Amino acid sequence: MGKVVVVTSGKGGVGKTTSTAALGAALAQTGKRVALVDFDVGLRNLDLIMGAERRVVFDLVNVTQGVAKLSQALIRDKRVDTLFLLPASQTRDKDALTEEGVAEVIGALREKFDYVFCDSPAGIERGAQLAMRHADEAVIVTNPEVSSVRDSDRIIGLLDSRTLKAERGETVNKHVLVTRFDAARAARGEMLSINDVLEILSTPLLGIIPENQGVLRASNVGSPVTLSEPTNAAARAYLDAAKRLEGEDLPVVLPFHRQGLFDRLFGRRAA
Repeated sequence: MGKVVVVTSGKGGVGKTTSTAALGAALAQTGKRVALVDFDVGLRNLDLIMGAERRVVFDLVNVTQGVAKLSQALIRDKRVDTLFLLPASQTRDKDALTEEGVAEVIGALREKFDYVFCDSPAGIERGAQLAMRHADEAVIVTNPEVSSVRDSDRIIGLLDSRTLKAERGETVNKHVLVTRFDAARAARGEMLSINDVLEILSTPLLGIIPENQGVLRASNVGSPVTLSEPTNAAARAYLDAAKRLEGEDLPVVLPFHRQGLFDRLFGRRAA
């Protein structure tokens, strides 16, 4: 049976969808069969990140309502043949999903795949709760900002109370993924330090993704950064995070800002 991983956060715009694509692609490159499920019904962005927007025929809502078979809705990636996408509907709202329908789809995906990544919508309402309902593990994506970390803390509470595992007295394994980290800004006190984030959330660190223009470029061309620019700093951080999800004991490297001579002499960044 495959493992269900929800990628979630309370705040929007922190990089959930980008992280879902990058982590899923990284694991698929190792030979794992991976399904990415977009739960953001009504908005639907995971297909854009994956470069599959023109290949969508059926979606998650169609499958849960019996309009289409799961095999008809799954889109195989053209770059990695063990990577599949189940897109969200762009014309329906989150009320179109039922708990029973989601349970059936997730159950079927567990039988076919090693990993099922559920890309959660932002917030704490119905769509997010359905995305996390069947999770074995959770990747909580947060930026090193007070509002983002506070919302992530709320999500941790939901994972400990509103999932099937929680109702059975079990624990969803939780990991924090810090995105858009800028070491120079953190050093100047303009964003939270990694220690601050971990102290607030009291949750193991999966990885630190540095602020990197390669992530934006990858999104714009419709490719996970771990496929399009595998050697840049953000891609390497995602690849290491994927290995930690697999159970590898890798140290988390803190991105750093390389000061030039001008910086060292005058104690500030060059203009």
